[in-house]
Amino acid sequence: PRGGQPHPDEGHPPPLETVPVSWKGCRESPGGPAESPAGEEAQGEDSPTAAQLDVLRLRSSSMEIREKGSEFLKEELHKAQKELQLKDEECERLSKVREQLEQELEELTASLFEEAHRMVREANMKQAASEKQLKEARGKIDMLQAEVTALKTLVLTSTPASPNRELHPQLLSPTKAGPRKGHLRHKSTSSALCPAMCPTAGHPLTPDKEGKEVDTTLFAEFQAWRESPTLDKTCPFLERVYREDVGPCLDFTMQELSALVRAAVEDNTLTIEPVASQTLPAVTVAAVECGSTNTCALSGLARACRHRIRLGDSESHYYISPSSRARITAVCNFFTYIRYIQQGLVRQEVEPMFWEITRLRKEMSLAKLGFFPQEA
Repeated sequence: PRGGQPHPDEGHPPPLETVPVSWKGCRESPGGPAESPAGEEAQGEDSPTAAQLDVLRLRSSSMEIREKGSEFLKEELHKAQKELQLKDEECERLSKVREQLEQELEELTASLFEEAHRMVREANMKQAASEKQLKEARGKIDMLQAEVTALKTLVLTSTPASPNRELHPQLLSPTKAGPRKGHLRHKSTSSALCPAMCPTAGHPLTPDKEGKEVDTTLFAEFQAWRESPTLDKTCPFLERVYREDVGPCLDFTMQELSALVRAAVEDNTLTIEPVASQTLPAVTVAAVECGSTNTCALSGLARACRHRIRLGDSESHYYISPSSRARITAVCNFFTYIRYIQQGLVRQEVEPMFWEITRLRKEMSLAKLGFFPQEA
């Protein structure tokens, strides 16, 4: 040091760059002279510097390791935080899903309870309606059984050839039946039956004294129809009856009304009402158009009309003459008997049924020729 001034770093080890020669350089000097005592002294002086260098290196390595460890830990921490954030987001999403599922479950439970209550209520209503229908059906069955019994009694005790007048009060004369009030009504199936006695030149017909012979063709057609009774007009038996008897018998002058009458007879919806002579009703509009009590609505002829007909549920009435009534009732009697056969109410052999059918066809033929019973 110059000027006797103390060195500013006195008391501290000199920095690395101030060392003139490192100990490595001394050892690595190739071909150098043998170490002198002065070199040993210099080596002794350099020893503290090498130790300090090692300490510094250790400190530097420790710092590097510490920094690297700190960076590694920071990275791990950052990764852990990211994973934790993702898990929090997943937990939040699952929590929303759970809440949504719980809400849907509650709504589904409520709707199921409502549906169950509705089904129970409908089942109770249907059960009540079914019980009511069952009760009504049983009542109808009882009524139908009573009607079947009555019809069987009617068939067994009354036929178109010999009607039971107690079962058909409309056949009684006015003096025996008592005074009539208003209009007596009866359907075509229970219409006034034409008696077996029809005037022929002033003498009644006596079927018992007439000769009879079975027509084999007609009998074969009837037998075929009897095996499977039907009201189909296309079968040979009914096709012949329609062509030979029903059609001509219901073929009146007023063609349009004749067609309506024929359809009503086939459907069993024709009603014949006697008109009380002492109190003739006011003529309706429909009756004025088709006839009055002095004009037959079917033939158009001026005749005293003691009966009127009604077609189905219509409120229109048509006044008819005794001849027209006889023709209609003859056809109605035929249809009534074949309906009885179809329903199994006629308990007879085939031949007696055939002769009854033949007799009814005869009545239709006589009626269409103008023969009818005189009313009392």
